[in-house]
Amino acid sequence: MIILDAAHPSGPAEQIRAQITALIQSGELAADARLPPVRQLAGDLRVAAGTVAKAYKELESTGLVRTGRANGTRVNPGLVLDTLALKDVQRVVTAARKAGLSLEDVQGIIAVSWNA
Repeated sequence: MIILDAAHPSGPAEQIRAQITALIQSGELAADARLPPVRQLAGDLRVAAGTVAKAYKELESTGLVRTGRANGTRVNPGLVLDTLALKDVQRVVTAARKAGLSLEDVQGIIAVSWNA
């Protein structure tokens, strides 16, 4: 379920993209799952169809989804976190919260580790 926050610093298209990405990476949206049609999701979220289309286009450009006329927009297989990786991420999040770290702190730590 996607929830838009009008007070969020990023716009609705970015919020949609980020939330769908998280749903795919967590496995909540399974490989080959069909995303709602652009107009349907736009109506549900009360945004312009172009906003949803922009989010879907960005998801497609990163390879997370594929779009076909007859098949709609579907999650690409093989792009979800496996169960062990997801549990590792959840452990890191739990430890970071206990340590009082912000999301930005954790992202910085991950960036340093990623580049090491």
